[in-house]
Amino acid sequence: MVVAPTWLPTHDGDNRGVLLSEVTTPEGLRKFRFGAGGEGNKEEGGARKFVQLAQTAEEYGYDTFAVPDHLGNQVGPLAALGALSQATDRIRLGTSVLANGWRHPALLAKEANTIDVLSKGRLELGIGAGWMKEEFDKAGLEFEKPGVRIRRLDEALTILDGLMRGQTVDFEGEFYTINGLQGTPRPRQGPRPPIAVGGGGPRMLALAAKHANIISVATGTTAEGKLRLSDMTMEKTLERVDRIRQAAGDRFSEIELNWTIATIVITDDREATAEMALQAIDQGYPPNIAKDVELTVEDVLQSPYLAFGTFEQIADQIREVRRRTTMSYVGVFPTQLDAFAPVLALLKGE
Repeated sequence: MVVAPTWLPTHDGDNRGVLLSEVTTPEGLRKFRFGAGGEGNKEEGGARKFVQLAQTAEEYGYDTFAVPDHLGNQVGPLAALGALSQATDRIRLGTSVLANGWRHPALLAKEANTIDVLSKGRLELGIGAGWMKEEFDKAGLEFEKPGVRIRRLDEALTILDGLMRGQTVDFEGEFYTINGLQGTPRPRQGPRPPIAVGGGGPRMLALAAKHANIISVATGTTAEGKLRLSDMTMEKTLERVDRIRQAAGDRFSEIELNWTIATIVITDDREATAEMALQAIDQGYPPNIAKDVELTVEDVLQSPYLAFGTFEQIADQIREVRRRTTMSYVGVFPTQLDAFAPVLALLKGE
């Protein structure tokens, strides 16, 4: 694989930029990065614990801490990032991910650039089309058809790209009109903070390939919002990565691919744990999984989204996922931040 000399923002808060070849392994694969997610204030004293969670992630050596965007018992992501910009020193700060339909891109660009300045160049802006219909309904916001939400996000990303660079933007589209608006303040990172877009379906992955610096390769969902079991396999993951590669063309080498491990179980018996997982799925647990295929134990053990084994076995599994898929940016949920820390220590710097 020949790596193009493409300039990217650094991941350590420095805005000078680095060559893409400086963040790759000798095999041409990207070096690992690790992201932890925050759940917001679901518990008593949650806002304070939320800050502590980010500080713990920083101490463990996670590269990023991302705040989700939900209307339930959660902190507001943009205000939370403002606080975290002062409560942390090194860890990069992100959103995972903002629902585009809830914020106008002109206003979002100003908030994002402000956070980048406050954090001294540590922002990674994650944004998506929005997927939880229940939250739109409760807020009295229209939950548009998927095609409409994707077209709206396409326009928003175009506007964000210009305004987050500090440029003056003129834009007239189906959903947004911008008349000579300059993006202010200028961000700390150059040319702008990286934008992350997640998706599992063909249209979202194509859109992400068009705009994003970071793509979160997610599983697809049913019309009811359940995760498709078939999409958790290595084979389906490879199909999604290949779809990104075809859509991105020459800029594929510039895109960092992310995935989030849904379940981590530390065990000395991987096979027995995989068998128990399959039995649980047969019994309808977890309820957010749509069983649309029969998986084998080997399917479970090869899945990028499930990690069963000793710390060393899980580290080897993640290395194999990167080798086969080129995905290198590993995410974990906040409940598994502690469990994954020894694995992170084994892989850090590779």
